[in-house]
Amino acid sequence: MATTHALLGLALALPLVAVAPDLAPAAFLAGLVGGVAPDLDLYTGHRKTLHYPVYGSVATVPAVVLAALVPTPLTVAIAVGLAAAALHAVADAAGSGLELRPWQGTSERAVYSHYHGRWVRPRRWVRYDGAPEDLGVAGVVAVPLVALGDGPVTALAVGLVAVSAVYVLLRKPLATVAERLVAALPASVRPYVPARYL
Repeated sequence: MATTHALLGLALALPLVAVAPDLAPAAFLAGLVGGVAPDLDLYTGHRKTLHYPVYGSVATVPAVVLAALVPTPLTVAIAVGLAAAALHAVADAAGSGLELRPWQGTSERAVYSHYHGRWVRPRRWVRYDGAPEDLGVAGVVAVPLVALGDGPVTALAVGLVAVSAVYVLLRKPLATVAERLVAALPASVRPYVPARYL
């Protein structure tokens, strides 16, 4: 779920609360943005266009080193944002493939590795986005955010878990709703709809 990715990105900023609290706000914002930004490719080349599991992870290393040597809001934000985006791409491989009903397990495309020039197969440790175990991951990640974060971070973490819970309840019916909505679209629009919805 996008909410789980957002929470994971926020969690990457938690060490700054103890080490450099003045830099924590920039880190939390960057973690949130980096955690959700890869999914901006949702309707075109999803999990390929903005997902970089290898290159993103490699780019994170010098960014973290720079932030450690020259800790400013900008360097910390870049490091946490890159780390969150890389974690998002890597975490997608732990879930399901790209399909309208991922609980059926018919797709072998979890995330594209530009380095390897191929799709990484889904591990299905989290069976699909919106599965109960996805909510479990979100809840576990939210605990330290609620315990250690400030007011806005705590409120955001609680809100993201609440949205996650609603999504888990609606996830399977949403596939049917999407299918019906796509069927109602004019034929001239359908070429712009991702193949998994057709």
